[in-house]
Amino acid sequence: MLPPCEAALDKIASRFAQKEGQYWNSDLRILDFEQVRETAYRPWAEGTIPRRFCTAVALVNDGKKHAVKYWIGEDTGFIGMTWGVEWCVVGLDRNMAYNPRCKMAAP
Repeated sequence: MLPPCEAALDKIASRFAQKEGQYWNSDLRILDFEQVRETAYRPWAEGTIPRRFCTAVALVNDGKKHAVKYWIGEDTGFIGMTWGVEWCVVGLDRNMAYNPRCKMAAP
């Protein structure tokens, strides 16, 4: 069973701050989220890993709002024992892992 979209927000904020500080020498932090909503649930074929796709708007300490695209996957967390989350902050995907504009983090 997958948790709701809101369950991943603290983890996203924490990992975002860690990534910004460790890899980009930046003190950017997500202060809050708004407009959290589910965009898809299990959009692919039966038998695939269940995923809940979500979006939100992050309020960042640079005074800007950034869209966040993310998914929560069943058994994709630590050693497959819990749910995991993959996320992308639009405009701050510095390593371009989900380019273009975080499109690859969506269903």
